Amino acid sequence: MLEELRITSLGVIEESVLELGPGFTAITGETGAGKTMVVTALGLLLGGRSDSGAVRTGARAARVEGLLRVQGRVGPALAAAVEDAGGVVEDDRVLLARQVTAEGRSRAFAGGAAVPVSALARIADPLVAVHGQSDQHRLLRPSTQRDALDSFAGHPALALRERVARGHAELRAVEEELAEVVRSARERAREADLLRFGLGEVEAVAPVPGEEGTLAADETRLGYADALRTAAEQARSCLSADEGPDALGAVATARRLLDGVRDHDPDAAALADRLAELSYLLSDLSADVSSYASGVETDPARLAAVSQRRAELLTLTRKYGESVDDVLAWAEHAAARLLELDGTDERIVALGTRRDGLRAELATLVGRLSAARTEAAGRLARTVSAELGSLAMPHARVRVDVRQTPAADGLAVGERTLRFGPTGVDDVEMLLAANPGAEPRPLGRGASGGELSRVMLAVEVALAATDPVPTLVFDEVDAGVGGRAAVEVGRRLALLARHAQVLVVTHLPQVAAFADRHVVVVKSRDGAVTTSGLTTLDDDGRVRELSRMLAGLDGSDTALAHAEELLATAQGSRGAGRARGRATSGDPGQG
Repeated sequence: MLEELRITSLGVIEESVLELGPGFTAITGETGAGKTMVVTALGLLLGGRSDSGAVRTGARAARVEGLLRVQGRVGPALAAAVEDAGGVVEDDRVLLARQVTAEGRSRAFAGGAAVPVSALARIADPLVAVHGQSDQHRLLRPSTQRDALDSFAGHPALALRERVARGHAELRAVEEELAEVVRSARERAREADLLRFGLGEVEAVAPVPGEEGTLAADETRLGYADALRTAAEQARSCLSADEGPDALGAVATARRLLDGVRDHDPDAAALADRLAELSYLLSDLSADVSSYASGVETDPARLAAVSQRRAELLTLTRKYGESVDDVLAWAEHAAARLLELDGTDERIVALGTRRDGLRAELATLVGRLSAARTEAAGRLARTVSAELGSLAMPHARVRVDVRQTPAADGLAVGERTLRFGPTGVDDVEMLLAANPGAEPRPLGRGASGGELSRVMLAVEVALAATDPVPTLVFDEVDAGVGGRAAVEVGRRLALLARHAQVLVVTHLPQVAAFADRHVVVVKSRDGAVTTSGLTTLDDDGRVRELSRMLAGLDGSDTALAHAEELLATAQGSRGAGRARGRATSGDPGQG
């Protein structure tokens, strides 16, 4: 419940505090005094769009603060939302605030913490519902009428609707993925063919890691086989020749010379021993060189095979990698990708199965939701028609139609294929027959402005009995209504205030007379600046304000007498209504 509203530098209101309580509060004032600024302030507090033009001329910023009492069924959720935003709830109360600068910058606060404007909207949205003349036009929208019916149907229908929305979103995601898979099947087939061809080439060559270096060495050795053999044979002759001088013979001669004098000098003996070791090494080396020379063979066939193998590997490295190791890594990745591509058909089948399952599940849910709506439509029509009877439209009948539209590509529900969306398969339309014998017609074609105001109020009263919003704000929804109908509007607003806190901006004295609390917006001028303030009236003040509203002037004895009579009649009617309510069902108290 909204306990206090503080407005600073908003429009013609310089600074004013509106203390509120449970029940019905009427807000009145002369035309142009700034009554709608109260509704504008509430809109800002609820996270509505800001307008720098609403900042009072000469002020740096406009500020709106609202003190909310955390209570009832929405209390725990509200407290949790405030705490999640970083704010604090103290003594079961939370302060919401909104500031708009003259430059258009906007800031929002909840429980003392700065929050995004969207967070302020999430916190306040379940708490306050604002209805203005624009809502009459909104009531003409099929989506608004469907929302009203679902709210009237209650939590089971709303839960079904939420499940339908989730199922619809999931179905759309699966259908989009399936369409994308089918659409890309041709590209996938081309990619798979290219991968198969490449893997076939790699498999045909069957490269081995490190093979390139070995083949390069083999090709070089085979290409120079004659030169290698000639060099080896000549080297062997230098080391050990059958005829002529060679290294072994020279070393043997040097060794004999030193051996002949080794007994005369230990150093000579050591040198002779080293020459003996050298002789053995030269003998082994000569044998190795001879063996190498005999092993070097010219093999043109082998050389051709090595060259061919290197050419095959070069073909692979040109296409699939810088080296054989890179080619093998590509082949491994390509094989994995090919398995994925080859699984496209299975993916299509799996997605198709999933889609069919979701459609069947969604068909069941929308069928249940349609049944709930159809049942609630009859009850809502009867309830609203009864309320209209109490609003000086005794012969009016409201019918709520729940219809479906066939569609070839729709959802199969029972024996029919229907157009569907996130809210199900139903189109909801409210029809009004305002007079006896008249055929029910859509609200947009069958109701005047005053009748629309009463239909909207009747719908709100019907919803209040099922799922009331804690605070309801009506901004001149009684436009186009007068006389006896205005009295009945006031009476119904008073009854609605038994379920919720009701704030009404009105120009009708018949409506204001039924209020528990009467606030007047007073405009004053100092010759240069116009200022408006909010004043809560006592009983005498109420009589004077009602007389002004009745006669359009102050001080009329006839108007005063009429105002006193109107106020007494309204308050007496309210007391009788409360007594009847307590006798039948007990006073439900405030929401």
